[in-house]
Amino acid sequence: MEGKPLTDGKAKSLVAYHEVGHAVCGTLTPGHDAVQKVTLIPRGQARGLTWFIPGEDPTLISKQQIFARIVGALGGRAAEEIIFGEAEVTSGASGDLQQVTAMARQMVINYGMSDIGPWSLLDPSAQSGDVVMRMMARNSMSENLQQKIDGAVKKIAEEAYEVALQHIRNNREAIDRIVEELLEKETLTGDEFRSILSQYTTIPDENIQAVQEQRQQVLAV
Repeated sequence: MEGKPLTDGKAKSLVAYHEVGHAVCGTLTPGHDAVQKVTLIPRGQARGLTWFIPGEDPTLISKQQIFARIVGALGGRAAEEIIFGEAEVTSGASGDLQQVTAMARQMVINYGMSDIGPWSLLDPSAQSGDVVMRMMARNSMSENLQQKIDGAVKKIAEEAYEVALQHIRNNREAIDRIVEELLEKETLTGDEFRSILSQYTTIPDENIQAVQEQRQQVLAV
């Protein structure tokens, strides 16, 4: 359900930079899904949204793609920090941070995509719907291994955040221009967004190709 557009100037500007941060960081990180639209029209609890089109086979995803999604998810928080300063970072990124933690933990525990090694660390009991079984599974894991897992998750998130911060710093002029357009129109299509961004920087070839492939799929339907 869509809500009423934001009217408070500062809040609207902050949400615009947050959402454009997602869109820019995702688009400029190789392997990320294509932006479908960026909007300031509230939906549910979200005060703005950036929609991405999932890849051809969402059940088969590479390490590069998951890392790119983490970078994209951190783009909103990175934009807030760079544009408004660390003291002005808001609680708006709480949902993003939960997604980041979940994706990074999947990389480490489920898919063996970390320095710990190429094997699954997932105890079947940990997937049980029984709370007691999940607690027992966690307690049976050695403290040393738990620390390694937490450290690997933290490393992935920190590396992704540095990439996101760099994207924001390097593309401030483009971001300001896109935000200006978004504040005026309140919704930008993926093509409109990429058209502006490409005037200032180069979008990775594989991300451009993904957009073209998705267009072909739509035409084929």
